[in-house]
Amino acid sequence: MRIGHGYDVHRLAPGRRLVLCGVEIPFEYGLLGHSDADAAVHALMDALLGAAGLGDIGRLFPDSDERFLDIDSLLLLDSVMEQIRARGFRLGNADITIIAQAPKLAPYIDRMRMTLAARLGVAPDRVNVKATTEENLGEVSTRGIAAHAVVLLEEPARAINL
Repeated sequence: MRIGHGYDVHRLAPGRRLVLCGVEIPFEYGLLGHSDADAAVHALMDALLGAAGLGDIGRLFPDSDERFLDIDSLLLLDSVMEQIRARGFRLGNADITIIAQAPKLAPYIDRMRMTLAARLGVAPDRVNVKATTEENLGEVSTRGIAAHAVVLLEEPARAINL
């Protein structure tokens, strides 16, 4: 088994769509970034890449590359999963925490889980998404949205040399 952790944060900005876990959420602000700035999917991808020892999303999808301008992060997740599967890994589970003062995310959590489970190719009970605030104590949650993700990858069986 291999464990990976990912973290991402993006600033809230007017005139942008708010997308988290691939789900568009009605809100007066969206997240600012080179892609669609889906902080939850970005954290998930970094956790997957970390568990597999494959670096991070900045190396794979640099913000200096125009191919990734405003791209749907779920497409980037598809690419990460291709690399994970090509090395024989299987996702055990993923756990994501979104940190946001607003908007309230509870009405969207089930759709987020289902969206990610479908993209990851696993049963929904292998994906957990939860949201919390920082009780107005953190600068991140009042000016942006952050996300942490932890994944467990099952390694491919390896021959033992005796």
